[in-house]
Amino acid sequence: MTRADLDKQPHEVAEMFDGVAERYDLTNTVLSFGQDRGWRRATRAALGLRPGERVLDVGAGTGVSTEELGRSGAYAVGADLSTGMLRAGRAAGRTVPLVAGDALKLPFPDAAFDAVTISFALRNVVDTGAALRELGRVTRPGGRLVVCEFSHPTNAAFRTVYLSYLMRSLPSVARGVSSNPEAYVYLAESIRAWPDQAGLAARIAGAGPWSRVGWRNLTGGVVALHRATKI
Repeated sequence: MTRADLDKQPHEVAEMFDGVAERYDLTNTVLSFGQDRGWRRATRAALGLRPGERVLDVGAGTGVSTEELGRSGAYAVGADLSTGMLRAGRAAGRTVPLVAGDALKLPFPDAAFDAVTISFALRNVVDTGAALRELGRVTRPGGRLVVCEFSHPTNAAFRTVYLSYLMRSLPSVARGVSSNPEAYVYLAESIRAWPDQAGLAARIAGAGPWSRVGWRNLTGGVVALHRATKI
């Protein structure tokens, strides 16, 4: 499996990410012009984590995002569908707990976490609503959700340039750094097909059990942070 299709079957998504695991973090940094580091820091800040709290990082990949969350003093756990990504994280020396887990059926009890987050992975789940409900299941009442995901640039001229980069240049750049450049064709297509900021906010509010849904843009709307509170 070199790439998944937009029907996002879980086994295809897992196999695709297994194939890019070895150079995934480097590729992300190159393709984002180094912005990925700032996005991770912004996600941690938006969660408002306190020492001693428990936070779950779904779609954690190699665990680089989970390590960032742990810098808050909270107990951070990463979960990912791709065992190849988890192996790459352990090989890279990650010390945070990393477990195999499907966003649609997380291996944790009800209300186990004070906060949950999913970064650049919600759009790869076959059933967004079911994933949002499952994230709610493992979050305590009053707990927080932050979704960090690619979105729609707010400036029309910038959006045109961005979409051109996404569909033409990104796959070409990926050929130079990724172990599976075809996967980045899928990733570009999935970003283009993803709803805008208001559309994702409506999905979060509609899925339940989330309230007080809001968002803020990063990098001109290339990425958006959506925040919500467990009812």
